Amino acid sequence: MRLKDPLFLLLLIFAIPMVWVYIRRERHSQAAVRFSDLSVIRKLPRSAIIQWRHCIIVLRVAALILLTIALARPQKGRSGSEVTTEGVDIMLILDISYSMHSLDFMPDNRITVARKVMQEFIAKRPSDRIGLVVFGSRAFTKCPLTLDHDVLNRLLGDIDFTEFSDQTAIGTAIATAANRLTNSTAKSKVIILATDGANNAGEISPLTAATAAKELGIKIYAVGIGRPGEVPMPLMDPNTRQVSSQTAMVESDLDEQLLANIADITGGKSFRATDANKFHAIYDQIDKMEKTVIKTKVYSTFDERFYAWLWAGFILILLEFLLRYTRFRRIP
Repeated sequence: MRLKDPLFLLLLIFAIPMVWVYIRRERHSQAAVRFSDLSVIRKLPRSAIIQWRHCIIVLRVAALILLTIALARPQKGRSGSEVTTEGVDIMLILDISYSMHSLDFMPDNRITVARKVMQEFIAKRPSDRIGLVVFGSRAFTKCPLTLDHDVLNRLLGDIDFTEFSDQTAIGTAIATAANRLTNSTAKSKVIILATDGANNAGEISPLTAATAAKELGIKIYAVGIGRPGEVPMPLMDPNTRQVSSQTAMVESDLDEQLLANIADITGGKSFRATDANKFHAIYDQIDKMEKTVIKTKVYSTFDERFYAWLWAGFILILLEFLLRYTRFRRIP
């Protein structure tokens, strides 16, 4: 609640002379009647009219207070806010080739750590549209750009590991993700590529795909996964394609130079995650570099509340007028 024109409250000063004039008149303008003996009159009970005669000045002052408050215009406000988001459209690319089973991020394998890191990244960006492309020997869109991050997280968790292959089509994955961003009107368009291998499949060259992405205004952050050198990898039964508990030491074949070139072409940056902590730190860094701009406009609307005070003041003025010229009328 607020008063739109509080200076009108200065009119309350007039209540002081009104009361002063009334008191002065009551003291000096009393009627007198000559009687030889007043003892009988003094014994008579006082009339209620005499006892309540001062209600006239009370009504007058109360009416002045109410009308003054009405002139000051009491208002009740409601506050709200309008949020405008200049968001970022992000396509996450996740390598699901068989090498992502490697156990150099113990106790979890690479794919498990990557999934956790991506889910944490998604949780930090509620105002951005995010999609997911997965790839091995081929690439496909697991989830298009969406603000429904619950669905995105569910699809990320439901990746079908039977789709693993021994090949890595990085160029095809970039082209698939870039295609999803073609019609985006976002302030910033970003691809975050996470892979642990060298490009050895697909008909599109990674550098060609990166150049096309640059023309579309897309920036690529390339994240290489895995320690250099030999890493432990679970063996797979060639007949059932089930992962066994046995492991073998396999040389990591990550092509860091290729990832650096992809990032440089598009104005992005390349990284290498050699352990789980580093993996988390990389996505935290990308999150800070690609900030979403959120503008909040706060507004307030006010409803007039002076009508009740105005009507109450008029009613008291009318009541005071009626009583003064009827029940409490003075006869000279």
